[in-house]
Amino acid sequence: MRNILYISLIFFSIHFSYSQNPNNPLVTKDALGQKKWVDSIYNGLSLQEKIGQLFMVRAMTSANTKDVDGIKALIKNNHIGGIIFSKGGPEKLAKLSNTYQGLSKVPMLMSMDAEWGLSMRLDSTYAFPWNMTLGAIKDKYLVEKAGKHIGEHCKRLGIHFNFGPDVDINTNPNNPIIGNRSFGENREEVTAHALAFMKGLQSAGVMATGKHFPGHGDTETDSHKALPTITFTEKRIDSIELYPYKTLIKNGMESVMVAHLNVPSLEPKPDFPSSLSKAIITDLLKEKMGFEGLIFTDALEMKGVANFSSPGDIDLAAFLAGNDILLISEDVPKAMAKITEAYNAKEITEERLAYSVKKILMAKYKVGLNHYKPIDTTNLISDLNRLEDDILNEELFENAITVVKNDKEVLPIRDLDKKAIAYVKLGDDSGTPFLNELKKYTKVHEVKSDTYGYIKSKLDSYNTVIVGLHRSNANPWKSFSFTPEEIQLLESIAQTHTVILDVFVKPYALLDLPTIENIEGIVVSYQNSEVAQEKSAQIIFGALSAKGKLPVSVGNGLHAGDGIEISSILRLGYTVPERVGIDSEKLHKIDAIAQRAVDEHMTPGIQLLVARKGQIIYNKNFGKHTYDKKSEAVEFNDIYDIASLTKIVATLPLVMEIVEKDDDITINSTLGELLPDYKNSNKANITLKQMLSHYARLKPWIPFYIATLDSAKMPSSEYYSKTPTEIFNIKVTNNLYLKRDYPDSIQKVIKDSDLLKKQGYRYSDLPYYILKKFIETYYDRTLDHLVQTHFYESLGMNFTTYNPYLKFPMKHIVPTENDTYYRHQVVQGYVHDMGAAMQNGVGGHAGVFSNANDIAKIMQMYLQEGFYGGKRYLKPETVDMFNTCYYCNNGNRRGLGFDKPQLGKSGPTCGCLSMKSFGHSGFTGTYTWADPDEELVYVFLANRTYPSSEINMLLRENIRTDIQELIYEAIIN
Repeated sequence: MRNILYISLIFFSIHFSYSQNPNNPLVTKDALGQKKWVDSIYNGLSLQEKIGQLFMVRAMTSANTKDVDGIKALIKNNHIGGIIFSKGGPEKLAKLSNTYQGLSKVPMLMSMDAEWGLSMRLDSTYAFPWNMTLGAIKDKYLVEKAGKHIGEHCKRLGIHFNFGPDVDINTNPNNPIIGNRSFGENREEVTAHALAFMKGLQSAGVMATGKHFPGHGDTETDSHKALPTITFTEKRIDSIELYPYKTLIKNGMESVMVAHLNVPSLEPKPDFPSSLSKAIITDLLKEKMGFEGLIFTDALEMKGVANFSSPGDIDLAAFLAGNDILLISEDVPKAMAKITEAYNAKEITEERLAYSVKKILMAKYKVGLNHYKPIDTTNLISDLNRLEDDILNEELFENAITVVKNDKEVLPIRDLDKKAIAYVKLGDDSGTPFLNELKKYTKVHEVKSDTYGYIKSKLDSYNTVIVGLHRSNANPWKSFSFTPEEIQLLESIAQTHTVILDVFVKPYALLDLPTIENIEGIVVSYQNSEVAQEKSAQIIFGALSAKGKLPVSVGNGLHAGDGIEISSILRLGYTVPERVGIDSEKLHKIDAIAQRAVDEHMTPGIQLLVARKGQIIYNKNFGKHTYDKKSEAVEFNDIYDIASLTKIVATLPLVMEIVEKDDDITINSTLGELLPDYKNSNKANITLKQMLSHYARLKPWIPFYIATLDSAKMPSSEYYSKTPTEIFNIKVTNNLYLKRDYPDSIQKVIKDSDLLKKQGYRYSDLPYYILKKFIETYYDRTLDHLVQTHFYESLGMNFTTYNPYLKFPMKHIVPTENDTYYRHQVVQGYVHDMGAAMQNGVGGHAGVFSNANDIAKIMQMYLQEGFYGGKRYLKPETVDMFNTCYYCNNGNRRGLGFDKPQLGKSGPTCGCLSMKSFGHSGFTGTYTWADPDEELVYVFLANRTYPSSEINMLLRENIRTDIQELIYEAIIN
């Protein structure tokens, strides 16, 4: 019997002799040099050192001294050929790896399970999307980039083998161990994604490993705990499970990991693990499929195989079956003794041993271990968490997130002025990034309670409900299902409301739903990472397009390959600067200028925003509301008095709208034509174009409030009351009410005022007093109501309003000045400008409060020539008409309402913008500018007037324009 075995093993050894076939994936371009090195190393090894090369043991980077000493002993005494690193951190791994390599006669292969990046095993490292998420991406080049980035991280950390990609075809939704680790259920798509990932990984110089051969996708048993059985026919396995391996082998896959599976159609022995099967490894993988790369066992400690026999016997059986590397042996010394015994008994020939050991050495040469260098730990953490990784991660999720249902085109959400939106969180993990991102677009209120019945009762005032299912993103095996109570709540809400369901879990969660009939919109976001939540919110509101497709079927008529493409409706998105051609390092130099402004008391606080190409790339806050140490730090939802920015965000859009829709009104219409009261005045022939260009000979300013003060320069009782009455009903500020007819007096003073003697550019607030009256007369509505209903509500400018004290908590309204000349109190929640205050807080020239995010929206609307969020507010020709300098030849840089870049050396900008650019500044320190040529929006909000408005250090020190200049210097392309 032993002779027969010996003869068969001799045949085996000859048949599988060490191959320098150029098609062998382990062969390098320098094949002769590689062979020379391999033969030299092999010939210098003792039998024990050769056998030791077959073993790859696990090392924890969080290991204690005892564990570390154990690994050192295996290196010194058993000459192991490699290590698979597990839990811990990268810096500790690097140090341990250098230590271990220093003890080894032959440099060892370092490996890791890093299917979605090093973070699969290590802290402080980058987590890319899971395979199921990547499987939703149509663009395979992005998947290849993911593989390359992961490979670069492995390479940087001295990892030579990544045990990925997982090429299992997950045709069983109940698979407990694969699931999210699979690219999907379609063999062609899994193959295409796996091939792209493999190419990326190997292009970085890291070896890829296809697993789990012959296919672990259709089982309900975890091989870590027991031996799963695959009951399919050989024909079915060849057609489905083996399909990706055939393609990857043809394209140079360097290694395969064999699973612990019972496959009766491929291995006749009952309950016999595939990892120990000669029929599966040698006959099928090597001979029939022609694979010449390295073959790894799955971990030999796993119950799927460990229950088969005792330590040592398993390792011997695995080697005899055709495996090259024995992964995580339960007992290396015992296993080596068994293999040595078999060698001495001629059960294993020298040729058989050389076949595997030389392949291992070939791999070592290919990954550069013939010129081994220790891992450099300098900047290691930053190298493993790069900006380009952030960029790619965003791209991956943007391309993966999938819309699978969109009844009545509920997505993306349009007509914000008609929507009352609530958010309901299901699941046991955080949905805060999702909710915060949703709130950037419009009012979204979270309705929550431990009692689902209470949630349902609180939704009556909403017509649209966004439901998010959020469960742990810690790993792919976490729970993903709806609970029965969650399903009941979802069905109840869907019966009475328009519902958008967003699942931040494995798509199989949708299988839990008995029906989706009443749910209008369904989005699959795959993971509950911060990026997934933010990008999904941006897709829901149309800042991004939806491009993904389902990688698996999920019931209710939703099949693999389904995915509804939705185009962006040009709302602002949020990303990193490099994606829109801005150097983030250069851009962040503006931090220092903003901080200097705060530190040197030029302004207590600042909101600062930059957007380019429709994406907000910088949005930061500096300082506090006041200089008081106990004052609130500036937050994104705090609102500022934007002063004269009111002109272009309130009055101007309404004037543009009227000119566009009314054929009888043009920019050449005169005041006498627009307002009959002016027919017989000295201003009757002033045109709208002249007024908006500050070229109408109007006085720059009239201090209306001074006439209402008494001899002590206090508000006169003739004009004011401390309590509201029928006569005194204009609220100027706390406990101060102006006579109701005084705004009419203001209009009369303006109408009767003298004109400047000389025609020329002179900035004036007076046109906006006049235009306020014109607009309100034209529409028979107040200015504040008109701008809200015509623009702000549908633009999603929910933090923009006149008289914010009526709508917002004072803690979110930044104070403007400690007024010692008129109101004699801190001005907070009420407009700073005295003339606007005397018009009940609603001026055409001042009075609006806002935050940077909202100002960016209306500036982006202008930049997009009147279009935003799927709605056309103004025609392009209207925007162009008002963004034209009509009197440049006369030394007047102004457009119609918009400020324009300086014509000479000094002016309102850094002097580095195109002449198409436009914007405005405000007395309180506010500033905004847009540049069509560079597709750029810049917003700077401040309260430099606090505590006193007398000295304008922001202007004197060129803070706003210096920041603007740095923004332009940061433009790459």
